[in-house]
Parts: sequence; C-alpha cells; structure tokens
Amino acid sequence: MLLALKKYLLIPKLVKLSSAAPRDPRDAWDQFWGSVRATGSGGDVLWDSGDDHEMLGYAEQLERQLNPDLPIVDVGCGNGTFSRRLAAHFPHVLGVDVSPNAIARAHSESAGLDRVSYLAADMTAPGASRAVADALAAAGVAGDANIFIRGVLHVLKRPAQAALAEELHPLVGKRGRVFLAETDFRGNAVEYVCHLGATLHSIPAPLEKAIRGLPMPGRFGPVQRKRAFPELRWDVVEDGPAVIETRPLTSATRSEQIPGYFSVLQAR
Repeated sequence: MLLALKKYLLIPKLVKLSSAAPRDPRDAWDQFWGSVRATGSGGDVLWDSGDDHEMLGYAEQLERQLNPDLPIVDVGCGNGTFSRRLAAHFPHVLGVDVSPNAIARAHSESAGLDRVSYLAADMTAPGASRAVADALAAAGVAGDANIFIRGVLHVLKRPAQAALAEELHPLVGKRGRVFLAETDFRGNAVEYVCHLGATLHSIPAPLEKAIRGLPMPGRFGPVQRKRAFPELRWDVVEDGPAVIETRPLTSATRSEQIPGYFSVLQAR
C-alpha cells in the first residue's frame, strides 16, 4: 500500500513543471515545436515513435471505412509523421497544425513528396474549415474530404473539442468521414506519467519536455466523443479500443503503449 502511494510524491514536481507552460495553447505548441531538435524514435517528441507500427494498426479501418478517392486532412499533423504515411492510402494529404514551427518542420521532413501539403491553422477557430477547403482546392482536390485526427482531442478543453468538430462538419460533406484515435488512459495524471516511465528519481526527457511546455492531457473515449460529436450532427460508423504509441522511453528500442480509443464518424 505504501509503495502504491509513494508515486504521489511526484505531484509537487509535476505541478512545478507544468506551471511553466504558456497560458495560451497556441503559444505553447509553437514554442514546443520551435525547440524540437530531433524527431523520431530518439527525438524530443514524446508521441513520435519513429516507426509505422501504430499506423499499420489503423490501416484496416482506414481502407474499409474511408473513401480512398477523397483527399484526407491530417488535423494536428505536427511534423507530418502520419501525413507522410497517409499518402500511401489517399490521393492527397493536407497536414494542418496550429503551430507554424510544426508546419515548417513538416515541410522540411516531407521534401520531395508531391502528394502532401501543409497549412498552419487553428482548427478550433471560426472559419478554419474555409481555410482548409481553400488549401485543398489549391492542391487540385476540391470537394468532400476525409479527416484523420490522432492525439489531438485529448489535449483540448471541452469548448475547443466541440469547436473543432463543428469545423470538420462542412469539410466531410456527404462522402467524407472522420477517423480519430486518442489516448483513453483509465487513471489520473500521476498514474499516466508513471505508466510512461516517470519515477521519483527521474522523468524521461521527452515526457518532461511535454509536461513542462504543453497543455495538460486528459482522456478521450466514448463519453467525450459523444459530447464533442453530438448525435444530432454525427453518426458513429465504428468505434473501439486502440493503442497509441510513443517514442521509446523505458527501453532503447521498444515504443511505449497507451490505451486508446478510435472512432469513425460521418456527418448528418
């Protein structure tokens, strides 16, 4: 019992680290991406595992549930890790991120790919859907689009989750669908960071970087999805458990795995 409670001695350190994060999430994300020195399995970005194992876990649902003739918008694309992998399945991928620094890195890491483009935009802001539609049209793929969201909604506040869902509604139209995959860890913040390798003596550097500079994450499962994507506006086509992978933290080569949730939705 004492051993189980001992991990809660981490709380003061976590509070101190998280207090350094900028109050405006947009500033937080841009500062974070501006400070990233490397991505992939040995890099600074907690959620970039550096391999395609997680993407392969989504491939069956993507191929079965999303129209392969439509472009796909990767919301919260970061450095474009998933955007580049989605290009193998769809005619064009538009990666969108709130951070201009993330978009700059995505452009750099995607050099030479002609089926991927990027846009810096806040997808929770009014009118974001129009900016995305214009970017798709500029790429020659106007009309309905699919949406891919991985690990974005769980770091947004409730109003921002709802705002994002509403901006996606006109983009999918009649033929597009939304595929989302989010962390759905069944525990509190202390248990979450311990799951990712934090101890009283040390915190893995990519995890500490995220705690220090970014909005605190939550969980996003069926309850949160129903609230953000209300039944009057969205139909759930399929949903279920997923596994979200981070870069290696507790071993040199093995990615960490976080219990998650996926859902495929279409607009009403």
